[in-house]
Amino acid sequence: MLGESQTTMNTSLVECIPNFSEARRPEVIEAIARAVQAVAGATLLDRHSDLDHNRTVLTFVGSPASVEEAAFQAIAKAAELIDMEQHRGEHPRIGATDVVPFVPISGISMQECVAMACRLGSRVGEELGIPIYLYEEAATRPERQNLENIRRGQYEGLKDEILSDPDRAPDFGPRRLGSAGATVVGARHPLIAFNVYLTTHDVDVARKIARTVRHSSGGLRNVKGLGLLVEGRAQVSMNLTNYHVTPITRAVELIRREAARYGTGIHHSELVGLIPEQALVEAAQWYLQLDQFDPGQILERRLAAAQESGPAPAPHSPPPPVDFLESLAAGTASPGGGSAAAYSGALAAALVTMVARLTIGKKKYAAVETEMQRLAEQAEALRLEMQTAVERDAEAFNAVMVALRLPKETPEQQIKRLAAIEAATLTATRVPLRTAGQAVEVLALARQVAEQGNLNAISDAGTGAELALAALRGTALNVRINLVSLKDRQTADALEQELIVIEGHAEALIEEIHAIIRQRGGL
Repeated sequence: MLGESQTTMNTSLVECIPNFSEARRPEVIEAIARAVQAVAGATLLDRHSDLDHNRTVLTFVGSPASVEEAAFQAIAKAAELIDMEQHRGEHPRIGATDVVPFVPISGISMQECVAMACRLGSRVGEELGIPIYLYEEAATRPERQNLENIRRGQYEGLKDEILSDPDRAPDFGPRRLGSAGATVVGARHPLIAFNVYLTTHDVDVARKIARTVRHSSGGLRNVKGLGLLVEGRAQVSMNLTNYHVTPITRAVELIRREAARYGTGIHHSELVGLIPEQALVEAAQWYLQLDQFDPGQILERRLAAAQESGPAPAPHSPPPPVDFLESLAAGTASPGGGSAAAYSGALAAALVTMVARLTIGKKKYAAVETEMQRLAEQAEALRLEMQTAVERDAEAFNAVMVALRLPKETPEQQIKRLAAIEAATLTATRVPLRTAGQAVEVLALARQVAEQGNLNAISDAGTGAELALAALRGTALNVRINLVSLKDRQTADALEQELIVIEGHAEALIEEIHAIIRQRGGL
C-alpha cells in the first residue's frame, strides 16, 4: 500500500491508474501489465479486474518520465488487443483504455501532472490515432472536468456524435472512433474506488441508493455512484474524489441507512485498486470513536519516525511549522491572496474543532456531546479541504499563466489559446468560490460551538468565526477579479449571484455569533 507517510520523499513521484475495458481474458491484462513493467523506473503496484464490469484497473508509480512512457505503452498494447465493437460490460466506457489519470504523490505539482496529460494526449492522438479528451484538472472546457459528461452515450453513442457534433470534438487525435475507441486523460487528486454489495439481487434498490448517495443527485459531496448487478448481487459502485471532505465512513453509513429502508443491508464491500493509509486511519478512528486519537500513536508510524530521525515527538505535540508563510512573503505572485484566504479558513476550522473537542467528555456538557462529536468531524473535514485549497488556488493561478504563454501565431493556435485561457480563468474563479462556500460552512459550525460549546473557549469560537469571515472576504475579492476576465457573461453572472448569496449568509451568521458571544460571555 502506498501510504500517506510515504509521500515525503525528495524524488518526484507520480501515480497513474489507467482503466482498461477488459477483464475476462487474463492473457490480455497480462500483456498490458508487461508493457508497463517493461519501462524502467515504472513500478506496478496493483491490478484489479472485475468480470461483471469487464474492466481492469492497474496502478503504477515512478518518475514522471517513466510513468508517462508506461502509460503510452499500456494504451498502445490495449489498442492492439481490445476491440470495442466486441466489448460488453456493466461499467460505462468509451475506449479500450478508458481513462488515464495522473496523480501527484511527491515532489511534483498538479500543474506538472496536467502537462504530462497534455503531452501524452498529443502523442497518443498523433501516433496511435486515438481521440483524446482531457478531464479533471487538465480539462480545456469546464463541462469536461466531469468524466461522466465525456462518457455520455458510451462508445456506441460517441461513435456517431464525434463525427458531427462540435461539442464532442476531441482535444487531440482524429474525429472518428476506431476499434480502440477514445481515451480520457487527465490529472486529479487521489481517488478511492469503493464498492458496497447489498444482501439483495434487486439492482433497482442499488440504483435508488446510488442516487441518494452521489453528489450529482443531491447526495454527498465528492461522491460519484452507480447501482449495478455484480456477481448476482446488487452493488453500489462509488468513486470518492476527496476522502478528507467525505470520508468512507459517511458514505458507508448512508448506504446502510438507505438499504434498511428497502429491507436489505450491506453484505460486504471491496476496494478497487489502492487506498491512502490515512483514509483507513480515519475510518478506524470514526468507528472506534477515538476522539482524542493522534496518528503518532500508530506503532508503525512511530517506529518509522524513530528510524528516520531519532525519537518521535510526543503524540499530542504540535506539527512542525510549514514554510507557507515564507513562500507568501517571498515576493512572487504565487501563492497569493487566494491561498492566504484559504489558509485563514483552515485556521478557523481548526479552532472550531478545538472548541468542540474541549467540550467532549465534560460532564457539564454531556447533553451536547454527540452533537460536538459531529461538529468536530465536520470541522476537521473542512480544515483539510481548505488546507488543500491553499495549493489549489496557487495551481489555478499558475494554470492561467501557462495558458497566457501558449503560442498564438496561427488562427488555430489563437483559438486554442483563448479556449485554454477561458477554461483556466473559470477554474481560477471556481476555486476561491468553493473556498468561500466552505468559509460559510465553518461560520455555521462556529455559531453552534459558540452557542453550545465549552464556555471557557467561547473566545476561541469567536476568533474562528472572524477568521472564517476574513477567508470569505478574501476569496470574494479573488472571485470578482477573475469574473471580470471571463468572456462567458452568462456563467460569470451566475457565479456572481452565487457569491452574493454566500455573502448574505455570512453576514447573518456573524451577527448571530456576535450576539451569542455577548450573551454567553457577559459582555
